[in-house]
Amino acid sequence: MRPGRPPLVLPILLIGVGVLLLLKNFLLIENFDVLQYWPVLLVLAGLQLLIRGDLGITWQAQTFGITRGGVQSASLEASSGELDVKIRALRREGRLVAGQYTARSRPGLSVRGTHARLTMQRGQTWPFSLADWEIGLAKDLPWKVLISTALGELDIDLRSLRIEQANLASGIGDIRIVASEVLADGKRGDIRAHSTFGNVTLVVPPAVQAVIRVEAKPLARLQIDEARFLMLEPGVYATLGYEQSQSQINAELVSTFGTVRLM
Repeated sequence: MRPGRPPLVLPILLIGVGVLLLLKNFLLIENFDVLQYWPVLLVLAGLQLLIRGDLGITWQAQTFGITRGGVQSASLEASSGELDVKIRALRREGRLVAGQYTARSRPGLSVRGTHARLTMQRGQTWPFSLADWEIGLAKDLPWKVLISTALGELDIDLRSLRIEQANLASGIGDIRIVASEVLADGKRGDIRAHSTFGNVTLVVPPAVQAVIRVEAKPLARLQIDEARFLMLEPGVYATLGYEQSQSQINAELVSTFGTVRLM
């Protein structure tokens, strides 16, 4: 897979031919025969092969994988635009991250010391691929996760992952988070999720204790599982028995027009 956008030679050629045909139709140029320029198509095909490696346009995603090496901690920053994002823990050891990403592109990777920083940006990927992003993260090192989307949905399953911090944001799409039951550096990580028009759902596993601040705007709605959560004060909820836990999740959930759910 190759990073970056497709070459501009094809759209430039189409625009140029269209302009010439318009000028001919309006009699602004004479003796112009577009068929005599057909060898330009061969030149264009050669440039496409040279720059991209193939001639086709694909709507599909491609799989990718990055080995862990000596990395001891990592962060993931993803901005998916209109695409959905799914995150899970990797089953196989030895890899830092693996999954499905936009065709013809690869996640950006920079390593500083023993910390790896992964970036996945919709603006730097093949624009004709509309497949969802599926990302698997290594279970045996701490993660910081920052994910945003404009139209897509976020399905974030943090179980078995060591999460120090997770910041999630969506403009229109829903956000669903399953909290991690694993400690990261002796404590459970913070979770912040915000959606303007979508729903925000937090699933807390039975063995996990959590304190959740809910900011529901006037047009938003709340759905709280009262068998699992009690209200400490207006807008603040906690799992039953949270006082006995030495480590707990601190979460902040915000929705402007959707529904905030605690499960």
